[in-house]
Amino acid sequence: MRGDYQQLVDEISTALGAPATLEDRDFGLIAFGAHEGEDESVMDPVRTRSILQRRSTAAVRAWFEGFGIARATSALRIPPDPAAGVFKGRICLPVRHRGYVLGYVWLLDDGHLTDLELGGSSAPPDPRIEQAMETAARIGALLAAEARAGAELGDLLRELLTARPAGRPAAAGALREALRAGTDIPLTIVAVTPWDATDAGSAPLPTVPGLLAACTLPVGSGGDTDGTGADAGAAASVRTRSGSPAQALAALVRLRSPGSLGPARTVAEHLLRSPRAGAAAPAGARSATGPVPSPAAVRPPNGGARPLPVAAGLAVPVREPAALPASWREALAAARAARADPRLGPVAEWDAIGSYRMLTGLPAAGPDEVVRPLLAPAHTELARTAEVFLDCAGQAGRTAQILGVHRQTLYYRLARVEKLTGLDLDDGEDRLLLHMSLKTARL
Repeated sequence: MRGDYQQLVDEISTALGAPATLEDRDFGLIAFGAHEGEDESVMDPVRTRSILQRRSTAAVRAWFEGFGIARATSALRIPPDPAAGVFKGRICLPVRHRGYVLGYVWLLDDGHLTDLELGGSSAPPDPRIEQAMETAARIGALLAAEARAGAELGDLLRELLTARPAGRPAAAGALREALRAGTDIPLTIVAVTPWDATDAGSAPLPTVPGLLAACTLPVGSGGDTDGTGADAGAAASVRTRSGSPAQALAALVRLRSPGSLGPARTVAEHLLRSPRAGAAAPAGARSATGPVPSPAAVRPPNGGARPLPVAAGLAVPVREPAALPASWREALAAARAARADPRLGPVAEWDAIGSYRMLTGLPAAGPDEVVRPLLAPAHTELARTAEVFLDCAGQAGRTAQILGVHRQTLYYRLARVEKLTGLDLDDGEDRLLLHMSLKTARL
């Protein structure tokens, strides 16, 4: 199908005598026409970046979207903006199908398209523009067909990830048959949270090697099969501005070998650049178990950076679709850990999240009563000091160096932590309780 896109883009380039580029609605490159001629002065950095890196920058996207390209039904002229890196003007042909925008065809205006009539109230469009828009409509039909096929695979993936244990064999068989896959193909799941699920099935999957299917799920769905309530904790930790559980994206990735997560990491990095990645709840939103602690309540030891707004997690590779529900729980746990602790993100592997492997599987619970006072916003610095001290296995010199304070200052703060909580930091059990509580508060 990608060859079909290339042929249609070449048709538009030939009709208008200008290099054309086709991108999906998230500004991911699909196809591009050749740039004829030897005059390098007409080359555009944005087009070059799109071709070489298969994406555009946020500033470029914002500049283009500011002209209403997502709502347009006819060709638009976009002026240059050197501040955003757009040094050449463009003509944008919105690629639509049945009312939905699925992508854009960009025509680089190197000067000879300046007087081309795009149509409007004053004059009809140039016949070449009409022809190009007809071709764009054919591209839209192809993208819609690809989206439908991808949505069907995504539905099968969702059915498997949310199925009860008794229904998983049938769901796994249906997915395997749809993928036309054998029984010994390494697969993994990528989780991205939070994810904007609006019109999730109206656009095709991005063109990333190895990406087979994707679906959106509530963050707490599909994992609580043992009755522990662990996924209720996941649902409570990330919520939308309306208070409902946030959505996460589950992406099924085919690996080249069981020992390499390279393709999955590439997929994760691509998805994190999507405008649909993000949309987390503001600090202080309420969860099913009460107020969600402010992100500033417990800060990581890497200089006090706040939790990431969006992150991705990678599961351990598996060879059977029936094992994917467990992979989904691993990937989602890794994504939650990466959001909580920026040292792990923005893409974290299940095998590399340490104690969070256990903490993300525990039932939902509020902070321990003796630790709760330490989590108040007024004691942010004390909580951070305690966490760094415990992360450093109680080594005072190393802790003071990381925090950038004198040892006496460190001892003073730790004494205040002990007085506030009633815990003895020389006692292993008390240390364990405090450390687990601080890490759990992040989640």
